[in-house]
Amino acid sequence: MSQSGSVTGYLAPEGFVEELRTELVEISGAYGRLLLSPGPPKPAAWVANLWLDPVELPIASIGDAAKQLRAIQRNWALYPHAQHRRAALIEAKLPKVSAKPLVFPASAPTAPLGSWTLIDSGTLLASARCSSAFPNGEPLFVEDKRAPPSRAYLKLWEALTLLGELPKPGDRCLDLGSSPGGWTWVLASLGAYVISVDKAALDPRISAMRGVEVRRESAFGLDPREIGPIDWLFSDVICYPARLLRLIERWLAAGTCRRFVCTLKFQGATDHETARRFAAIPGSQLRHLHQNRHELTWTKLG
Repeated sequence: MSQSGSVTGYLAPEGFVEELRTELVEISGAYGRLLLSPGPPKPAAWVANLWLDPVELPIASIGDAAKQLRAIQRNWALYPHAQHRRAALIEAKLPKVSAKPLVFPASAPTAPLGSWTLIDSGTLLASARCSSAFPNGEPLFVEDKRAPPSRAYLKLWEALTLLGELPKPGDRCLDLGSSPGGWTWVLASLGAYVISVDKAALDPRISAMRGVEVRRESAFGLDPREIGPIDWLFSDVICYPARLLRLIERWLAAGTCRRFVCTLKFQGATDHETARRFAAIPGSQLRHLHQNRHELTWTKLG
């Protein structure tokens, strides 16, 4: 049995195992998307869920596996990797975990949720402590299929839910690369005042929302001093991460904004060096959201 703290499990998002391998460097075990690396948790952005105390449990039967898990704690989420039929039978003997989609705005769950998988028919790998309260680090939402002009709004719903902080009515928000308006829709729906910036037009329904100021210009030509103090800066603009970093460094130097939510969009190969530079900015977080594609989301609240 592995000793607590001697190894950490990192569950990669679908399709991004190699990005995670590059971040971790040293791998002591691999089970599909679940990579084990020696020592306590290392900084990693390409991870959906951390398994903080993974242990191997020999099991004699399906019933024995469920009994051992229940003896540790109540709530468990299966990461299906191998022995799928056997794993499903074990899962059926465990208490059902409610994973209903969230209605935004909502708080993230607070109940502890462990993760487990079968390595082979006689061995179970489990971690009672994980970094995410969502099964396999995948928050789901009740979607609005009518009002927003694109599905990009789901990224912002997820980012704000994980941050645990929302723009308040009257907050002054800057939305860069806003067309067709998914993020502006989220912010205006929360009651914020939104300066929506893009060379392309917003969806007319979004530009007509209360509190939305439309500026048809490039996000990269804005002067922070001209815009003045803002409460939040949001960016889902399509550009190379290095160019976004230069833009963000300009706003940080201006000192006119404290809260940032930005998408790093990788075009072609993953730019790990620029990602590391974003992660090194004091007080910030860099992570792959469930709603991200070949992207990372950078946030800073202070």
